[in-house]
Amino acid sequence: MTSRTLVLLKPDAVRRGLIGEIIGRIERKAGWSISALDMRTLDQDTLEQHYGEHKGKPFYEPLVEFMASGPVVALVVEGERVIEGVRALAGATDPLAANPGSVRGDFGVIVRENLIHASDSEESAERELKIFFPGRF
Repeated sequence: MTSRTLVLLKPDAVRRGLIGEIIGRIERKAGWSISALDMRTLDQDTLEQHYGEHKGKPFYEPLVEFMASGPVVALVVEGERVIEGVRALAGATDPLAANPGSVRGDFGVIVRENLIHASDSEESAERELKIFFPGRF
């Protein structure tokens, strides 16, 4: 079944010059396509909408600070089993636990700055796409 997901290339991926590498991995996956792309620095409102469920948790403030520290690249990726597929391509949150061949397994250094975000379910994708691409989904 064709679906769509939000992918964010986080500030560390942008700073380290990994945009092309990560997008290339997505584009080379048969049956997937990028239907929207935007590079921007996230404002407080967007970050609160996106990470609101974590407000009050110990990692919330450092995460929001990190995500506001530089530009991100937001992508809409569409295709068969794209939600679970992009999450596998991203790898485990902890780069030391991420499989070689995944983005985090190949390029990750620390847990908090883990290069890429991918929606974890159809419901999350729908909510997140409306935050990052309002009026389009």
